[in-house]
Amino acid sequence: MLNERPLTDVDAWLAVFAQSELPVLRHSVNEIERLAADEESTNGRVLAGVILHDPLLTLRVLAYIEEHRRKRQTTDITTIDRAIMMIGIVPFFRAFGSLPVIEERLAAYPQALLGLLKTINRARRAAHWAREWAILRRDMDVDEITLATLLHDVAEIMMWLYAPAMALQFRDAQRAQPNRRSATIQEEVYGVPLYQLKLALAEAWRLPALVVQLLDHRLAENPRVRNVKLAVDLARHSALGWSDPALPDDFKAIRALLHINQETLIRHLAVDDESAQMILAMDQGD
Repeated sequence: MLNERPLTDVDAWLAVFAQSELPVLRHSVNEIERLAADEESTNGRVLAGVILHDPLLTLRVLAYIEEHRRKRQTTDITTIDRAIMMIGIVPFFRAFGSLPVIEERLAAYPQALLGLLKTINRARRAAHWAREWAILRRDMDVDEITLATLLHDVAEIMMWLYAPAMALQFRDAQRAQPNRRSATIQEEVYGVPLYQLKLALAEAWRLPALVVQLLDHRLAENPRVRNVKLAVDLARHSALGWSDPALPDDFKAIRALLHINQETLIRHLAVDDESAQMILAMDQGD
């Protein structure tokens, strides 16, 4: 069911989201079917790669784990690799067959579908960078950082799915007023800021406490949270190229987090030569 009017609080939005099953990308459905056809040769690493390509499938897997948690299991499952180990490959294919498809859900809203796919692509890009930086920081669990970054913009993804006309309205307002705070525009369009909705969704889905912590930008004094937030910020600010005025501050903060210079940072961004030269020119020094 779609909603096309602002709602007064996060609980009202959660009620909208609960009215229909969460869809996944058609690519995910196709890959699951392909792997299931040869399930004896499928390994957890390959399956995890398919899941982590799709934030919504990732959410479904985490929710499944929580729903089927054994009473004696006291430790949260905070990575997809561990989730697959807990579920088992053959039971996974039984549980995750015949899922609803995003492209079918938004067939009547092609611009919203494009917006959603761009948001998912941005989430993947942010997750890749966050993982690279977590490795540089010798983080205690790189996979947790990757997972949290992939899910960081889940509230925005849900709006594209369940309120496509409003999501387009928000996108247009943000482009027309780039200097206004996003949270302010979100409250005007949706009735609530998306960071509040994100945390409410994490609680409703009973995501692991450690993942929820990594999603909370208010805890950015924590280097792990900052690792996630800076990757998300960089992916957002570079979505249309390397000319966004916020990028120099992003790079300065990333260099400070990783204790590296601009040249080293560029190597870990894996961008083309033209982009690398643009980024290098932004070096303001430390």
